[in-house]
Amino acid sequence: MDEDFQGIKDKSPFIAWIHNISLNQQKYMKMKLDDLDLGHDVRYIIFIYDHPNCSQEDLVNMFCQSKGNIAKILKKFEEEGFIKRQPNPENRRKYMLNTTEKGQKLVPKFRQISKDWEKEVGITEKDQELRDRLTEIAIKGMELIEDN
Repeated sequence: MDEDFQGIKDKSPFIAWIHNISLNQQKYMKMKLDDLDLGHDVRYIIFIYDHPNCSQEDLVNMFCQSKGNIAKILKKFEEEGFIKRQPNPENRRKYMLNTTEKGQKLVPKFRQISKDWEKEVGITEKDQELRDRLTEIAIKGMELIEDN
């Protein structure tokens, strides 16, 4: 491999490679979903799809984003018809988030494009152990900052 491929040197920290993978996957997704102009924010729609009745705070915690940033993105998605907010009957100051029919149609399309990307870059079923380990690392990272 070229030592300076895409500006990342062989001796770069491990996290730099993870960041590079994430950015390149996002660029691929944007290229394939260009008509929607969702970029990497589509991950919020998928989280809402996978976690019906989740809250804005759930998104803040999962993606380590500010409340203001998440609120702005959710407003955009609501205006574009991908999600809906409903008052939580147990706490009227909070909202439950769900995907609309339009959002529900997007998720399988996104997942297929994501699988296509994984296939193109060589991620296979054999990489499940690596996925599990990276998930453990991500959870430990969230716990570290949560405790402080």
